[in-house]
Amino acid sequence: MLAVMGMLAACRPQPGCRPQPGARSQAESLKAEPAGQTVFYGVAGRIRGFDPVMAGDVPSALATSRIYEGLLQYAYLKRPYAVEPCLAAALPQVSPDTLTYTFTIRPGIYFQDDPCFRATGGQGRELKAADFVYAIKRVADLKTGSTGFWAFNDRIAGLDEFRAASAGEKPTDYDLAVEGLSAPDDYTFRIRLKRPYPQLLWIMTMHYTFAVPREAVDFYGADFVNHPVGTGPYVLKSWQKNYRLEYARNPKWAQTGRIERYPDAGAPGDGAQGLLMDAGKPLPLVDRVVQYVVDDRSTMWLMFLKGRLEVSDISRDNWNAVISANKSLNNDLAARGIRMYAAPVMETYYIGFNLDDPVVGPNKRLRQALTCAFNSETYVRFYNDRVIRAKGPIPPGIAGFEDQRTPYPFDLASARSLLAEAGYPEGKDPKTGRRLKLSLDLGNASDPEVRAAVELFADFMGQIGVLIVPVYNNWPAFLERIERRQAQLFRLGWVADYPDAENFLQLFYGPNSSPGPNHCNYRNGDFDALYERVRVMPESPERTALYRQMADMVAEDCPWIFEMHPLSYALTHSWLKNYKPHDFPYGMGRYYAIDAGVRRAWQAQESR
Repeated sequence: MLAVMGMLAACRPQPGCRPQPGARSQAESLKAEPAGQTVFYGVAGRIRGFDPVMAGDVPSALATSRIYEGLLQYAYLKRPYAVEPCLAAALPQVSPDTLTYTFTIRPGIYFQDDPCFRATGGQGRELKAADFVYAIKRVADLKTGSTGFWAFNDRIAGLDEFRAASAGEKPTDYDLAVEGLSAPDDYTFRIRLKRPYPQLLWIMTMHYTFAVPREAVDFYGADFVNHPVGTGPYVLKSWQKNYRLEYARNPKWAQTGRIERYPDAGAPGDGAQGLLMDAGKPLPLVDRVVQYVVDDRSTMWLMFLKGRLEVSDISRDNWNAVISANKSLNNDLAARGIRMYAAPVMETYYIGFNLDDPVVGPNKRLRQALTCAFNSETYVRFYNDRVIRAKGPIPPGIAGFEDQRTPYPFDLASARSLLAEAGYPEGKDPKTGRRLKLSLDLGNASDPEVRAAVELFADFMGQIGVLIVPVYNNWPAFLERIERRQAQLFRLGWVADYPDAENFLQLFYGPNSSPGPNHCNYRNGDFDALYERVRVMPESPERTALYRQMADMVAEDCPWIFEMHPLSYALTHSWLKNYKPHDFPYGMGRYYAIDAGVRRAWQAQESR
């Protein structure tokens, strides 16, 4: 899933806008907090809206997953990660040939009330198996422009044919049968695959598979993206774009008697960490969620220190003031009840080359030269050792990762030699005598840390005579540019959608080119053949060896300059309960609890 640098695996603060109004309004909200209600205050990023088929970036997925749900979900506390039923009554029955998955839908689950349900006078109707058929068809529909078809491409019988039929100006016929998607009755949903898909259960936890009522899409049309209608624990109370989001407890749960409970078991040590104190309690544990879009990291940090945000990351500028020499929390902050969580995360950040570009696309020597000019040791120091150098696409913690020597390490002599071979001796174009100029698109224009990192990258490239010209965009505009193949170079990250190297290697699969997740538009027939082979293989040493072989192929072709794998450092206040870092945090806010009394007492003490 697309991400920008600076986000935590668990809370992922996002770049945004208008920090001063956000801080002021939050102070007012804290004073006016309704009696008897608990509120979680946090930071959000700019989002594209609340349509699950378009939530291909972290901010949008986090927002969408508060409102919508799927058949399966991650067990919040378990490690290693495991899936469990959500809207399904149990894990699916799988046929002996592993091609048919049959899910039983839980009865008595209802969509929230909404005017789109005209047949019932606005009362939310019961969830049906056909809602999942419809949801996956929407991902395949070319007219939705979904970012998620990579998850189903050439997987489900008849779905590619449905996608082809959706082309053209005629409205897509959602009544068109798809062989591999069926709802034999209201509570049975069946998927028939073309070939084995070992990752399918992970896929069924993703927002692309969330239940969407057809009535809402038909009723709101193009504005559906602004009117989410889900079955989840929260409903959207208000949304001031690029400023403030507020969610409230979904009243439909109480009306229909739906009860979900906090888990009563987890990983070893969870009990000692206080993570099982709410075992068995009804979810969600927080009544409201209020989030602000804050672009200024200093403002965000001050809001956290004043107790106006529950969670914060640690910016590069604050690192030395927050973390001691032994990488523990400094005594002042610890004495104020602030807690620190440190964990590796399954993320890879990179500078991508658009291989459709006539300059960088056909010139592998140029890409290799720029890779050799990337000073990884200086880059790691720039980030206060909060990151490790990425030497390939697969992050630590996933089978296939190898901390081996990259074929193109930092070496200015090699970089200059490769640059000459690429046709740009000393960084100059012999035809014009001018320095080679390359544009680099960024998606978080307001983040000073990102700007400083880009300046450092430009300095690296300048040492071999190449001029880097930053192009700053807001996040939605940036995504649009890379999906339309308009960027030459771009800085981006991928956050694991599920704990399997295939999720990172599919970023280089030719058929996944933009607007799919292969935004570098890399095409390699040998790589594609291996990908088609491994994606049907169950977990095994043979599959892991092929993952490593594919990662080596990518490292040789250099469609990316591999930047880093981050380490996550999160700070929380003592009144936030049940917080546990999670690589797949979507929908996990339902497990958080707030001790409002502790928060008020802390704020009163701090204001003296």
